[in-house]
Amino acid sequence: MKQNSRIIRVFRVLAVAAMLFAAALPVSAAEPLPLAEKVYRLELSRWGVYNDGTHPVETTAGLNAALQWASGQSYNVFKVPAGTYLIAKGKGGTDPNARINMVSNMTLELDPQAVIQKEANGYTGYQTMYVGGFVHDAVLRGGTYRGDRNSHDYTVPGTHEGGYGIITAGSSRITIENVKAEQFTGDGLAVGAFNAYFQDLYPNHFELGTIDRNGRKTAATDRVRTAKHWPITHPSFAETKQMVIDNIQHLPWTFDVIFYKEDGTFISTAAAQRKGEYVAIPAGAAQFSLVFKAAETKQAYLEIWNKVQSSSVIVQHSEFAFNRRQGITVGGGNGVLIRNNRIHDQSGTAPQSGIDVEGGAGDNGYINKNITIQNNEFYNNKAYDIILYDGSGAVVEGNRLGSKGAIGLAVSPPFTGAKVNNNTFDGTRIVAYHDVSFDGNRMIDSYTYLEGPNISVTNMTFTDAMFSISSKVPFGVSASNITIRNNKKSDSGLTIWNQPVHLRDVTIIGESTLRSLSGGVADGSIFDNLKVIGYNAAYGLDLPRGTYNSCVFEAAPPGRSEPSIGKSGRYVFNQCSFKGSGTGLGVYHKDADVKITGSRFDVLGNAGAISVGSAKSIIVENSAITANSLTSADTQLIGIGSYWRRTEPYQTGYALIKGNTMTSNLAAKGISTIYAGAGAPAYTVENNVLHKAKLDLKPNDKSKGNQELPE
Repeated sequence: MKQNSRIIRVFRVLAVAAMLFAAALPVSAAEPLPLAEKVYRLELSRWGVYNDGTHPVETTAGLNAALQWASGQSYNVFKVPAGTYLIAKGKGGTDPNARINMVSNMTLELDPQAVIQKEANGYTGYQTMYVGGFVHDAVLRGGTYRGDRNSHDYTVPGTHEGGYGIITAGSSRITIENVKAEQFTGDGLAVGAFNAYFQDLYPNHFELGTIDRNGRKTAATDRVRTAKHWPITHPSFAETKQMVIDNIQHLPWTFDVIFYKEDGTFISTAAAQRKGEYVAIPAGAAQFSLVFKAAETKQAYLEIWNKVQSSSVIVQHSEFAFNRRQGITVGGGNGVLIRNNRIHDQSGTAPQSGIDVEGGAGDNGYINKNITIQNNEFYNNKAYDIILYDGSGAVVEGNRLGSKGAIGLAVSPPFTGAKVNNNTFDGTRIVAYHDVSFDGNRMIDSYTYLEGPNISVTNMTFTDAMFSISSKVPFGVSASNITIRNNKKSDSGLTIWNQPVHLRDVTIIGESTLRSLSGGVADGSIFDNLKVIGYNAAYGLDLPRGTYNSCVFEAAPPGRSEPSIGKSGRYVFNQCSFKGSGTGLGVYHKDADVKITGSRFDVLGNAGAISVGSAKSIIVENSAITANSLTSADTQLIGIGSYWRRTEPYQTGYALIKGNTMTSNLAAKGISTIYAGAGAPAYTVENNVLHKAKLDLKPNDKSKGNQELPE
């Protein structure tokens, strides 16, 4: 989908600054904000702060000094008056003197006319508002955070995508509301993590052997363990109560973690943990060992991390606009709620998205978990509205994804457990690879790409849109209660490709500009209660392979093209209905295996019900055909072969036509095989009842029990 190395670089740079800034802060999180407000109103002259867009160095230093002082005086609301506050360009990157450094237990409330303006610079990256490691219970409310996009010097080599408005890096219980973040060379907001602890292990840190259920070392030739217990006494572990084992090389990616107290007393074993995922640290644990299923330690390597996520972050009632890279990045968040925002006009450098949930976890980056994106409005974003690139557990609901021509939602293979409910995709595409449930969504004037496995789609409506499925594995995508409305504006409808799927209660209404049902899916799909009503009879339908149960095919007048079978494979129609002015069903592939049982054909024009140009096998049983608008007695209600190719070698290998009832207004050819072609085998025609229509069979056909009635 795109390179994710940029995200990893950004937050790795932030990690260094976060550790330095966190060192000056208390490790343990404070209690939540008290209910009573103690308000400090910024005194500009006291702190040397200018609100006329000048003196960036003095203004930046003054704001930070005032925040620190107010925090020390137990103020919990810091109000900033109207005006423009120029934030120093400093040395770029993570320079703490070139940004506002937020403090804990504080609401920073900007006047609606207050602007935090980043000074014009030529750095490839910078920060404007920084909510650093272990900052907690903080609120950013009101005002505008504005970048230097339009005055930036881009002559220095690089993408210049690291210019940020607001950054959280390992902070907790953070609320960002009623703000505007715009015109940054990178992102309006980045919710990220930082590396509080790191230790790498090499072959000399491992030995052969295992650890038993009581935490004792024992001999084993098929296990590798750490040679000693590793400490988890760094202060950050007490804060997060979890750790990550990552970048494992020449060892399995699953392992056991055995925890001990400081005196070596065994506590517990966390079995079958996985590379790159968080491992919970039990109470009282001060050290641990690892055990891998491996027979040697040669070239073994791994890394022990404490990657501190930003947690319990709320972003609401805000606007993120006109940033070069994206509106919001979530690159190491746990419990992030993004709701009721306007996110628009991100363009300039990839990925050009509204929200990108991407921490680079697969490349030793940061983990995203439990992300909710709710009731936001997206428009005019260049390439994407929402990307779920990596992580687990996302809810995307109630959003309007309206960046016309862009991808409204992309769910990449590294992301698992996404729930996508009650969104409107207005001119935007859906691209989802696996492990996504869609429910109650609406799609207008666009199309989907759904690959699977583990994708389900329910209660979805499409208007002039293409519901396209390309399942990677058999039944990797399922769909039910789907309505597709075509207004002859575009190539819209349903198309099925790759591996078989199971669809239930799909209704397609109206004319597409082309075929409203098509596809090249492998054998085995199941279509229950599929209805195609008013399809474009100038183009007909290209029926995908599969079994059709209780399905309805009804053409719009006055065209004559039919639902057709033009591919090899198995086609079964059980209790289906075909209605139109043209042929009810056409079969045109020598390797098509077709069975029609208990179905009904209503022919409204001078056409046949079933036309078999070629087939491996055709069976028509216990079905009813009504044709009361015929104008020619030469019309074949069930016809095998073609008059124009009657002297060519036969194209239908087997036919059984049994127990059917046919009613016509003329003495037409009810069942006709005489044009099947040279050398055609004997077909079986038995126990059919023909009202007015006549049999027209080859001499070698097996005919018995048929009735030709005058009316």
